[in-house]
Amino acid sequence: MKPNRRCAAFLATVVMTTAALPTASAVAAAPRPDSARPLTILLSNDDGYSAPGIKAVFDKLTAAGHDVTIVAPAANQSGASAKRTVEDGHQVTAKKVSDKVWAVDGTPADSVLFGLGHVLAGGKVDLVVSGTNLGQNVGGIVNNSGTVGAAVTAIDLGVPAIAVSTEFDFDDMRKTIANMPATADFVTRLVARLQRTARGGRLLPRHAGLNVNYPTRPGLAAPTGVAFTRQSREELFGVIYEPSGGDTFTMKVSYADTEGEAWSDLAALARGEVSITPIDADWTAGPATYGATTARLGGLR
Repeated sequence: MKPNRRCAAFLATVVMTTAALPTASAVAAAPRPDSARPLTILLSNDDGYSAPGIKAVFDKLTAAGHDVTIVAPAANQSGASAKRTVEDGHQVTAKKVSDKVWAVDGTPADSVLFGLGHVLAGGKVDLVVSGTNLGQNVGGIVNNSGTVGAAVTAIDLGVPAIAVSTEFDFDDMRKTIANMPATADFVTRLVARLQRTARGGRLLPRHAGLNVNYPTRPGLAAPTGVAFTRQSREELFGVIYEPSGGDTFTMKVSYADTEGEAWSDLAALARGEVSITPIDADWTAGPATYGATTARLGGLR
């Protein structure tokens, strides 16, 4: 569902020397290259702190050597977008479930605020990761997504962020869950690539984040590639309201069967590709829309 441009392969270079092996003390004293140092990562989501997707990402990033702390909603908060509570005197209920897990009674954005403002306050957070979500966040869904909302909150606060989702298999949800470890593997490789290209600096440009959608293909086959995309303009949910008596109406929701524009996130998933859409928290219209709109308002006093 997106414009096609493949990521270069992730290469590992093994350098062999004929020098004598260093002593144990010399090894301990040797500084780690910036590209290999463990990152401090805040991990959140909108499905809840105990959801299978967040656990899969936690396990993979931790196994890669990173210092990962989960700060996520205590209960499912899907569709919460970037809603957050910022109110003097507001009381937040947050339970420390274990050494590396916090459950927050609030939205994904509230969880990120609490994670950066309390749990990891006083230290540098290199990255916020949100997900992996049960189901894709593409097209019009992105504007409602709590997964993306958590990432946008981090971007607003100056922290690089990645939202990640695993495409839903509408015939068998178990396949989506089974695909989450593969999604988490990809996220781990993505983070490693960002580390190498950052060369000790910020993992992403200032105010930037990524919205990543991982395909769930037949037989859980590997993705056909990686595409750098734009968010589709398609609205994927159709909604009708059926009278249920009195003042009550029952919402009926359908998912649109569309593949989206060729360059879009939606189209990339349809092709079996991982969709990566660079995002920021700036809702200003693009140059064409901005120019056409302001031209209509010229001279307004």
